[in-house]
Amino acid sequence: MSVAFVFPGQGSQSVGMMQAYADLPLIRSTFEEAAEVLHQDLWALVSDGPESALAQTVNTQPLMLTAGVAVYRTWMQQGGAEPAAVAGHSLGEYSALVAARVLSFPDALRLTRLRARAMQEAVPEGEGAMAAILGLEDDQVRAACEESANTSIVEPANFNAPGQVVIAGHRAAVERAILVAKSKGAKRAVLLPMSVPSHCSLMHPAAIQLRAALEQITVQTPAMPVVHNATVSVATTPPAIRSALVQQLHQPVRWVECVQALVHQGVEAIIECGPGKVLAPLTKRIDSSVQGLTLNSADAIHSALSATQQGADHA
Repeated sequence: MSVAFVFPGQGSQSVGMMQAYADLPLIRSTFEEAAEVLHQDLWALVSDGPESALAQTVNTQPLMLTAGVAVYRTWMQQGGAEPAAVAGHSLGEYSALVAARVLSFPDALRLTRLRARAMQEAVPEGEGAMAAILGLEDDQVRAACEESANTSIVEPANFNAPGQVVIAGHRAAVERAILVAKSKGAKRAVLLPMSVPSHCSLMHPAAIQLRAALEQITVQTPAMPVVHNATVSVATTPPAIRSALVQQLHQPVRWVECVQALVHQGVEAIIECGPGKVLAPLTKRIDSSVQGLTLNSADAIHSALSATQQGADHA
């Protein structure tokens, strides 16, 4: 069975989320490797909290990267099939690039921490916001943002599934867009508990910092196709990969198109690699013809291994 792997980003984190993998030695050793690079015990943070520290962007980004890489390594160690292609949602793109052997794990850890700090510094606390808009067409969401911007910024940030778009920008403009979206018939339009307005024009200062950092990092040719969020393309050269990562910071995550691109490559299952269960339900909403699996526990890894091996046997 041909599989693609997708890696979640911020929003999937929770205290205790790694306990479902506690008996897998490679999970712990990957966290120990991260601790040596970052000089921070991420395992203690994810095991004991507090939730407020876990939610800080500078902690969440390297933590979710580590979780995704740890689960991917475990999958491969247990004889799982190497994916035909990979993608990651927002921050998850960095986990995908480690899986594709484009970035080393230590370099990806340093990059995600720098990226997180740059994002926090780009917009003062309280001035930015994000909101989820459910039940409108993409063009209706774009129109709501245009009507609400005035001299401020509010833009679509994540096209997650049909009828599910996240917007980002200046807080007051986001709040105006929520009201406009409701007037256009949105089933739900709510602020998200995130102060950093990711994937919009307000992240240009952070993108400049990230570009400079990427120039100092070794970027290898991908060992497998990586579908990038901002371009929905497969970059094959280090300059193109660097460019895609810079664009991703201030342009929307085109997740619907990314999943469609993976399906177009002929994969039969898209496997969400990491704790939580955020991307698998989106996969089913985007294309019900492809199987969506999760690896959010040791048992789930075992089940997915069995499912993909049986699929290979019957192929």
